[in-house]
Amino acid sequence: MSQHTLNVILEFFYILIGLQLFYTAFRALLSKNKDKKIGTALFWTLLGITFIFGPYIPNIINGLLIICMGLLTLFKQVKIKNIVDVTEKQGDKGARKFKNKLFWPAVVLAIVAVVISNWTPLGGAIGLGIASVIGLISAYFIIRPKSKYILYDSDRLTQQVGTVGILPQFLAALGVLFTVSGVGNVISKGISHFVPEGNHLIGATAYILGMVIFTMLMGNAFAAFTVITASIGIPFVIAQGADPAIAGALAMTGGFCGTLLTPMAANFNTLPVALLEMKNEFGVIKSQFPVAFLLIIIHIALMYVWAF
Repeated sequence: MSQHTLNVILEFFYILIGLQLFYTAFRALLSKNKDKKIGTALFWTLLGITFIFGPYIPNIINGLLIICMGLLTLFKQVKIKNIVDVTEKQGDKGARKFKNKLFWPAVVLAIVAVVISNWTPLGGAIGLGIASVIGLISAYFIIRPKSKYILYDSDRLTQQVGTVGILPQFLAALGVLFTVSGVGNVISKGISHFVPEGNHLIGATAYILGMVIFTMLMGNAFAAFTVITASIGIPFVIAQGADPAIAGALAMTGGFCGTLLTPMAANFNTLPVALLEMKNEFGVIKSQFPVAFLLIIIHIALMYVWAF
């Protein structure tokens, strides 16, 4: 299967996402509460435009749309508007009726995503898109809701996730910009003043802590990996005799310790707060801190022992 065909399939799922975002904007405009409904509708409309028309409009226009979304978020013009939610009574009734069947669509989604990602040429992104559609279809046949409630619930989830839902894309782009702009070289020169070459323990510590700290800033260990490996991993660890495969693998998983400690990791720490309606916005991070701290120490020790 050609790369062009894969891109066309992937573009289909981007269009579906864009249509969902347009629907969310439409729901916001229908809200009887006029407080910030224009800003809310505009945010979701602009995001939908980038998903559907992004590849076909000039990059400067895409950049301006993103800046506008950022300004709407900065000035708190995006709110949850006009969602249709189930009552506690309805939720309890559904739980008693369907019991463990409610988990089947999630299991179907996971299995289909893994199978397509690992044993077909379609890849992970397309696999996740296909799995989502199949999971939705399975949920429909299990629960048999009215069709309109599928749209209502998709809109509810989109709005509850809110503006943090686009954070991973921004952070991934930021990682590329940091690499291209030479941030890694700056970090390498700065750290060379106090990290002595040849000290394996200090090198391993600097590599892991660098990944943790930069991941906390970026919210994404993948975005941090290129920068920190180029600036710390290669000169202070790999060049000193460490096995690149072992050091790189431990650096990546060590970076995920930083993911546990930052609100920038929206998927892990901010999204659950929104979905579970937690009162403490840092509650997830506080619960994860002891485990993250212990794992950081373990990663340093493993890199020192295994990589050299």
